[in-house]
Amino acid sequence: MNLAQFTFNAFAENTYVLFDAAGECWIIDPGMSSPEEDEVLFDFIAEKGLKPTKIINTHCHIDHVLGNASASEKYGIEIWAHPLELPTLERAPAASLMWNIPYRMSPTPQHMLNEGDVLRCGAYQWQVVFVPGHAPGHIALIEHNEGMIMAGDVLFRQSVGRVDLPGSNAADLVRSIQTKLYTLPDHFVVYPGHGPETTIGFEKENNTFVRLSESYL
Repeated sequence: MNLAQFTFNAFAENTYVLFDAAGECWIIDPGMSSPEEDEVLFDFIAEKGLKPTKIINTHCHIDHVLGNASASEKYGIEIWAHPLELPTLERAPAASLMWNIPYRMSPTPQHMLNEGDVLRCGAYQWQVVFVPGHAPGHIALIEHNEGMIMAGDVLFRQSVGRVDLPGSNAADLVRSIQTKLYTLPDHFVVYPGHGPETTIGFEKENNTFVRLSESYL
């Protein structure tokens, strides 16, 4: 499984392109906020000869959906997200005004993702895991054979997602990390929505926000 990372918009959000040897690709959390950022992503996809088939939003905060409209229009592809994120997406226009960020209205996700779903990209199988806390309908994608986690804004290198936003919940976030992520093998690599990658083992040892041994109740 091949992975390319791009950092876009004023929030330094990580947009990912997942692609296999045959050229099928997914765009994860498109955060492009300008025509120039659009071109960075589109040029990469063209240079690699990739065929986008899905846009997947791990959650629908404004910084993760700024490029939904341009990517879906460019490639004629549909958006996948958890149903509990639809209200979050509906608040995106208000968030764009609050942060003074230009926003093209995202299409409504046409496909709903839920816990236990399995999505296939070529020969690779990605498990959908429900990890609320930072956002009510946040999901992560896990490829167990590759040891890869597309984590969105749940778990960062020595940090975690914010819990002071509408729909967030601190106890849910801790529970999600301890029961859904820290139970994975230590070598699994976490690709977060902001900042550098990390591993499950490193975070269990070094993340002061969520300890493996602390109760989430």
